[in-house]
Amino acid sequence: MAKAIARFEPVTVAVSAAQYDNARARLDMPNIRVVEMSSNDAWVRDSGPTFVINDCGEVRGVNWEFNAWGGFDGGLYAPWNLDSQLGSKVLEIERCPRYVTEGFVLEGGSIHVDGEGTLITTEECLLNRNRNPHLTREQIEAILGDYLAVDKVVWLPDGLFNDETDGHVDNFCCYIRPGEVLLAWTDDPEDPNYSRCHAALGILENTLDAKGRAFIVHKMPIPGPLFATEEECAGVDQVHGSQERNPSVRLAGSYVNFLIVNGGIIAPSFDDPMDEKARELLQTLFPEHEVVMAPGRELLLGGGNIHCLTQQQPAPHKA
Repeated sequence: MAKAIARFEPVTVAVSAAQYDNARARLDMPNIRVVEMSSNDAWVRDSGPTFVINDCGEVRGVNWEFNAWGGFDGGLYAPWNLDSQLGSKVLEIERCPRYVTEGFVLEGGSIHVDGEGTLITTEECLLNRNRNPHLTREQIEAILGDYLAVDKVVWLPDGLFNDETDGHVDNFCCYIRPGEVLLAWTDDPEDPNYSRCHAALGILENTLDAKGRAFIVHKMPIPGPLFATEEECAGVDQVHGSQERNPSVRLAGSYVNFLIVNGGIIAPSFDDPMDEKARELLQTLFPEHEVVMAPGRELLLGGGNIHCLTQQQPAPHKA
């Protein structure tokens, strides 16, 4: 994946001390920087900072609180102390000034922002009692407005079925451009995602964004259903305190979990018949980008995918 991104823009890969030499040898390309950084897991979208640009065109980082998707109330692993330091470490390495949100838990994958005042999220995640139980919906909206300059928050009820992050929106619905979104979709009424997709569509079709625009909604077919094999589950490096993998549990596979880079789209493939249809749809929606499908099944076994594993960093804007 790092090599796919490096075709379009510079990429920094953070690895453990144990994997540094291996990563440096495998990623020996001019556009790839490898840095040593301790972490409990790999999902920098959620544990890392969110980069923003202020009114002067300067890049800043928002350093959220992180509790491994729920802490001791349904979280995915413990301890998470190294991951809770990741945002600060990334901003130190980048010499980027920061905004610190002490006491406010948020993962980057739980939000999508259009850059023009509208944010999309899910009630399943941001209103979950294991994130910010001391805050009301209105208080959460105010904090998001303060740090991300959003005027409108669109609340979808749920994310994908069995998404262990408590329904992150980046695996379910994302922006194509302001006013235009891509929604994971199934027409199968027997699929547990059917009611979730239709509920989200109902919200989007009856909501205006911060600029007063009606949403244009494109539907992205959901792959599968996908399940891990017994062999794959046995091959997962189980760490004490983390959730085990079970071949009977459906995986929350989604083509919506892609990354937009300069001139390209890096999207997951799952060795599924729907892969090519997903590529064609993304190419239609992003005609000026090259769509690159990268293997996503191994990432899915870990609980996320390409968007979850990455965090874009904007260049400063000229004032």
